[in-house]
This record gives sequence, C-alpha cells and structure tokens, in this order.
Amino acid sequence: MNQVDQSNANFPALVLKALTLSYRSPSASQNVVQDLSIDVNRGEIISLLGPSGCGKTTVLRAIAGFQLVQSGCIVLMQREVSSPTIHVPPERRKIGMVFQDYALFPHLDVAANVGFGLHAMTAAERQHRVIELLRLVGMTELAHRSPHELSGGQQQRVALARALAPRPELLLMDEPFSNLDVELREKLAIEVRDLLKQTGTTAIIVTHDQHEAFAVADRIAVLAEGRLQQWGTAMDLYHRPVNRFVAGFIGEGVMLPGVVDARGYLRNALGKFLCELSDTSLKTGDQVEMLVRPDDIQHDDDSPLKARVVSKAFRGAQFLYTLALPTGQHLISLVPSHHDHAIGEMIGIRMEIDHVIFFPIVQ
Repeated sequence: MNQVDQSNANFPALVLKALTLSYRSPSASQNVVQDLSIDVNRGEIISLLGPSGCGKTTVLRAIAGFQLVQSGCIVLMQREVSSPTIHVPPERRKIGMVFQDYALFPHLDVAANVGFGLHAMTAAERQHRVIELLRLVGMTELAHRSPHELSGGQQQRVALARALAPRPELLLMDEPFSNLDVELREKLAIEVRDLLKQTGTTAIIVTHDQHEAFAVADRIAVLAEGRLQQWGTAMDLYHRPVNRFVAGFIGEGVMLPGVVDARGYLRNALGKFLCELSDTSLKTGDQVEMLVRPDDIQHDDDSPLKARVVSKAFRGAQFLYTLALPTGQHLISLVPSHHDHAIGEMIGIRMEIDHVIFFPIVQ
C-alpha cells in the first residue's frame, strides 16, 4: 500500500486518476466507466450527475471499495486504496455511506442506529457522540423512536447522523433524496449541505436530478455513457456547456440554427451575435447552432421582434412560454406570471445574453 507524507496540508481528499471500471461476465468484459479523472478538495461537496446507466453509482462503489478497478487508481487522503494491483477493503477506508433506502436497523431505536458503528469507543464516549450527532441533525427528541415511526425526511437525517458518527474522511451519498417528495427533497438538500459545511465533511453525492446537484454541490461531474462530459460549478455547466449533451441535459433550452458571416458574427432568426470563434476551423458560411435558454428571452412589449405564443405552462411565479418566431422556429421563455398571454397571441421579445454558446453543425 502506498503511503505518502501528509505534512503538506495542500493535498486533495480524493483523487480519481484515469479510472476505468468494468463488469465482467463469463464471456465478455464491458467497460462501464472509462478514463475518469477528478480531484476532490477537503471539505468540498461534489456531485456525480447523469442519466440512469451512465456509471455514476459504479464510481461510488469503486470509491467505497465494493468495485474492483481495471485501470487507473483511487487515492484517498494521499493513500492509494484502489488500482489493478491494490485493493484496500471497504472497512479500512474510513468512508461513510448514506444509501437511497436509508438502511436503518428496524429493531434499533434512533440513538442505537446512530451509535451502531462506534464500538471502538467507551460507553460514555459513544453516548456523548450520539447526543452530539442527534443535536446536529435536530433529532434529539426522537432518540428513542423506532425507524418505522419516523417520516422519510427524519429517517434520512438519522442515516446521515449514523454515517457521520465515526468521523469519516469521506462521505458517499447514493441518490439520498429520491424517496422523498419534491418539496421535502429540496428543503432537505439545503439542510444537508449546511450540515456538511458545518462539520467540514468531504462528500460525494450521486444523483440524476440536476436541481439536487445544484442545491448541494460545490462542483459537479456530468457523466454520460461512462465518460466525463464536463467538470465544474453549476454556473459553468449552465452557462458554458462544453458539448451538446451537457447543453441539453443541464437546464432547458433550444438550439437555434444560424450561419457564420464574413465578419465572424453568428446570424440567426434573432439577429447577429459576436462570437468567440475559438474553433479555428470555422469559416464564413459555416452552419452552427446557438444555445438559447429560457432566461435569455425577455418579454418586452416595446420590442420590434414579435413571437407567437404556442403553449404555456404555469409555474407559480412564472409562465414557461413556447414561442414561435416569424421563421417558424421555436423558443422557450420564462415570463412573470402576471403577464398571462393567450395561446396564439403575438408578444414582443428581446435577447438578453452575456455569453453566446454555439456548436458547429457536422455535415
């Protein structure tokens, strides 16, 4: 096992380096995750985000020690714990886990569940730690309840307290809010982030829900088909997607076709836009698509550019309008809900965009 001097405090809590993970059958081996590399800082919360089957839970299992590594390595607190030749058992990795179904022991009360993994402590130390964690998650008054007497949100708090009790070097959370209703899910996600920040816990949360990832994570790794698509903050992913998959998976929007003119402008049905033409292969006349988000299209009665309301979805404070341009191309726009326009009505719109995102159309 490789052990590195930890006297230098400026090292990441977790490093995944060129990680490849496979599931093997008697007849074949299939890569589920390929060449994944990310660093997680100490005290940082990150999310592995992607659609079902993208490999995110497999990555979590590998970090925990339940999945073997085909190539690359996993380094936890400067200690290599997984590689093709090294495999530190799960119980020796100092990792806490919170599961989708909470996995509480039904025959133990709340306090006993929280203290379950603290056998190395004296009875007094264990009791003190349990009381500390129950207070931290707001469950002190329910210490002697059974799990079946708790709501879903309360069970999740107990599971979180149990995972944090042994002071793990890393906390892993696999779809921790998926069994909760939407309103409670968003509320608990914010509470969990505050708690993790309060305790300085390094954590990784696996989710398919971008709103959960945005609410909890400092940085997000977007995965698709076993490969890392983009690694950055929520703002980076939303406003600066690096490819069409991220642009379509994160947030809402449409791809509006256009063309590059002789002066380097992108021209489309909304007008002309100065682009950062970092792709030097682009030339005059090339076809491109521009990403247009709902918040890029502002309702403006005085604008000369008009669009027809095709459909609308009420979202409380806002309507999400689908709009048809005179060219027939569609856009979507978020408009304050006191602007209640009828289907078929023409309304004024204008662009409000700081950074033009576009992708070449491959012929």
